[in-house]
Amino acid sequence: MRRLSIVHTESSTGWGGQEIRTLTEARGMLDRGHRVTLLTPPQAEIHPAAERLGIPVVALPIDHKRVRPLLSLRRWLAAHGRELDVINTHSSTDSWLAALACASLRHMPPIVRTRHVSTAINNRFSTRWLYLKATAHIVITGEDLRRQLHEHNGYPLDHMTSVPTGIDLDRFRPLPKSESRARLHLSDKPTLGILATLRDWKGHDYLLEAFALLRKDFPDWHLLIIGDGPWRPRLDERVARLDLAGAITFVGNQDDVPTWLSTLDLFVLPSFGDEGVPQSIMQAMACGLAVVSTPVGGIPEAVRDQETGLLVPPRDAAALAGALSRLMRDPALRQRMGAAGRQQALARFGIDIMLDRMEAVFSQHGRRI
Repeated sequence: MRRLSIVHTESSTGWGGQEIRTLTEARGMLDRGHRVTLLTPPQAEIHPAAERLGIPVVALPIDHKRVRPLLSLRRWLAAHGRELDVINTHSSTDSWLAALACASLRHMPPIVRTRHVSTAINNRFSTRWLYLKATAHIVITGEDLRRQLHEHNGYPLDHMTSVPTGIDLDRFRPLPKSESRARLHLSDKPTLGILATLRDWKGHDYLLEAFALLRKDFPDWHLLIIGDGPWRPRLDERVARLDLAGAITFVGNQDDVPTWLSTLDLFVLPSFGDEGVPQSIMQAMACGLAVVSTPVGGIPEAVRDQETGLLVPPRDAAALAGALSRLMRDPALRQRMGAAGRQQALARFGIDIMLDRMEAVFSQHGRRI
């Protein structure tokens, strides 16, 4: 395969699975010999993270759909666009800015839009222009999301490709539980855990309600909440109201995610909106954990109900508690589901699968030689 010159644009200033995937893909493409540059606002959390990973990054004020950000991106593309093979956009704002900038310049590379979430897309004329005319191809992180855009928006299936996020299966693997807990100075007791940005639709509120319902029957279990975000003050208040302070530990964002996941006996992610295929679920499965989640977005593509985990209706604390209770009281079932999840991760979630598919998309829909 020829060496490609790829530019990623990301207007989001926050942190989550979308940003992690973008960085993972960019670093992987660099390791394969491609040229990669990331354009992002200077205050974006992805900016210093890219620098730490050795990914070339350029700070541009592209965090708003306004004239100044548009002109800033247009100037950069006017200077560098002829050298590029493809622009890969990731959020709504940078996708619009890139589309408008490229439309006003000559000899610009094609745009590939990656859709990371399942949020509905309107059918306005301008939006259809963005996705079907200004964008050469759409990458979706799950097949269910691809079918959704085809059925609800009428987007042609051949205009979209499903490329699930890939993870490093050498890094995300089962580790000795007692050793992981000792390393992180955690008590050696049964532990339920969630790994997610602390925002409303990740379902932390419902998890706390469910955990409160479980306390009588499972007084020895602990809940570990990995991640940080804008919902933290609300969750602190909810923990106090439910009298759960001694049974829950917030540990914030963590770099050594495989070790933290290996301290768990069971993984949960009760999301109720805007999901693709969450990386945290794939990472948990790769670490050999059974998963309790919801049939939202692309989650059912990863969590096979009754096989690698259990799926419950979103926003239903009682149903969530019921599924958790079933697995909390049955170590053998947890082990079987965790082993099945690990095998599925090995077959479907490897980083090379993602990189191979993205190379194919960029080669087919990028600039032609």
